[in-house]
Amino acid sequence: MIVLLPVFLYGCGGESNSQSENQAQNQEDETEESIVQNAVFTDLDGNEVSIDAYEGKLILIDFWETWCGPCLQVFPAMQDLREEYPEKFDVLAVTVGMNEGPEEARVFAERNDYDFEFLYDENKVFQRLGGRGIPFKVFVDPDGNLVSIEMGSYGREEDYKKTKDLIAQYFEID
Repeated sequence: MIVLLPVFLYGCGGESNSQSENQAQNQEDETEESIVQNAVFTDLDGNEVSIDAYEGKLILIDFWETWCGPCLQVFPAMQDLREEYPEKFDVLAVTVGMNEGPEEARVFAERNDYDFEFLYDENKVFQRLGGRGIPFKVFVDPDGNLVSIEMGSYGREEDYKKTKDLIAQYFEID
């Protein structure tokens, strides 16, 4: 029995280990660019939302949760940019799922007047991009290409300026 037990465990875990190895290999094969280009999130009604739906605009994928002070500090600045450049800039406010789910994001969205697409990260895009903390920002150019990945915030004014400068790299703005 003692000899068979390890063989039995190895046999039972073999498929699982193989599947884990395949998943790990697939994740290793993913580049940040491919993860972003193929990113699919879930809206607060349960519908899938793909990055390519926003082609033609500079996109900020802002990974956040309602308890994140630095995340919320910058939301008004991003709202200002949305209002200034509605045809050029979009914000995808993606709840990460660390401590919250879509319901907390829904309550927040209903209580606040932000013109963002509130989404949930069911497909672990945040983790696949190496996210460990929030705020975690991903900028995507109008052609759907990864521009940058940033951890943290420079504060409301600096994030506004930095993002406006990025918009100006892709569009003629005043």
